Amino acid sequence: MMYAVIRIRGTVNISPKIETALTIMNLRRINNLSIWPENDHTKKMIKVVKDYTTFGIINDSVLEELIKLKAKPIIGGQKIDSKKIVEEIKKGKKLKDLGIKNCFNLSPPKKGFERKGIKVAYKIGGALGDRKEEINSLIMRML
Repeated sequence: MMYAVIRIRGTVNISPKIETALTIMNLRRINNLSIWPENDHTKKMIKVVKDYTTFGIINDSVLEELIKLKAKPIIGGQKIDSKKIVEEIKKGKKLKDLGIKNCFNLSPPKKGFERKGIKVAYKIGGALGDRKEEINSLIMRML
């Protein structure tokens, strides 16, 4: 299983600890997405940045579409085969080993974020925090 983490909020009045964690997770700008394997280290990093991001478990079909449309190769001019890359990720390889950057630039979501805005948790009707499987619909709106 893989986590998709999307940065929602900006950097004004942000603590250095959170800013460092966002940088480590390749979330330097708003609407950036990065993909992380499910392990203890990732869960701790997500816990630190939960008030500035939204996250959830990504489907294989959405991951394939994301790689096909938004993936950037580390070495310019390389061809990217999205089906092959998704299979390699399932086996446990990292995107960096496959020659792809682990940072996807997305557009703002069509029809906007949830009604209460970007400073409220998803459970209460906002945009931040854990979406579980519903992250896939947000990613498709942002492609």
